[in-house]
Amino acid sequence: MLKSNGFLLFFSCLVISCENSNSTTLDLTIQPDGLEVFAPGIISTPLYERDITISPSGDELIFTAGDYRQNIRCLVQLKKHQSGWGPKTILSFSGTHQDIEPSISPDGQQLFFASTRPVDADSTRGDYNIWMSKKINAEWAVPTLLNKQINTVGDQFYPSVSHSGNLYFTATRKDGIGREDIFMSQRVNGEYQTPVPLDTMINTETYEFNAYVSPDENLIVFSSYGREDDMGGGDLYFSKKDEKGAWVQSINLQVLNSDKLDYCPFIDIVRGNFYFTSERQGKSKTIRSIDDLEAQANQVQNGFGDIYCIALDQLNL
Repeated sequence: MLKSNGFLLFFSCLVISCENSNSTTLDLTIQPDGLEVFAPGIISTPLYERDITISPSGDELIFTAGDYRQNIRCLVQLKKHQSGWGPKTILSFSGTHQDIEPSISPDGQQLFFASTRPVDADSTRGDYNIWMSKKINAEWAVPTLLNKQINTVGDQFYPSVSHSGNLYFTATRKDGIGREDIFMSQRVNGEYQTPVPLDTMINTETYEFNAYVSPDENLIVFSSYGREDDMGGGDLYFSKKDEKGAWVQSINLQVLNSDKLDYCPFIDIVRGNFYFTSERQGKSKTIRSIDDLEAQANQVQNGFGDIYCIALDQLNL
């Protein structure tokens, strides 16, 4: 009991310390020359963090936070005010269902995400669908479900929206190329059209998922698992469009990848930083006591998800 209470006290102090330090330690303008854990103790903690998105104006940051086994996952927001960054808060509509993979539109006025919240009041469904919230009076409104062209009785993941309104997302569909593919739906006259899988420069017979697409749709960064050059649990790849507007053969981002799962890319174009999530671990130490074990288990880089950052110009994308 004393050991448990000690852990709870440690964890409570960690949370309080993180929230009180936001105004002085979170700086989105810093461009790391090498790969770094992003905002350790604030964003990246012993919990499971993933799926970061940053508003074009740089005054809002949203990411997914979950418990150690991701049985609970919520959308967490930080907002910047004149006095600095405010505390971490759960978005008003999050916290009841599994909410993951937030993506703020290039104009900053829409927030897309994937969720298991009921569709058409059908509480028997547990699949992920893509939802969208509009910003009204500087706050995110109650989200609405995207149309049935996008959402099916199956999982839809990781939305990414371009300047034109086109939507890229992950799904497993009968018209796909592999076991899981990246699809694109054009937005025409305010309506999403039938999604089509990206071609074999991107999708393969294995798993392609969680794609970030630049606002101009000329760069895509995504994860894949099962390719011959895969370094482990899933790697980041990228592709650009050629002069004819076609995707070129995707390339493994070996400089960033590990033998663990590396995924959920996001590029803050305005401030020139590249973010992604990884399950890689820090250096292990010899365990000689229960205290050693607890300390190693309850630190950043403990093998659960953390968010990493590197300056975009270090990657030659």
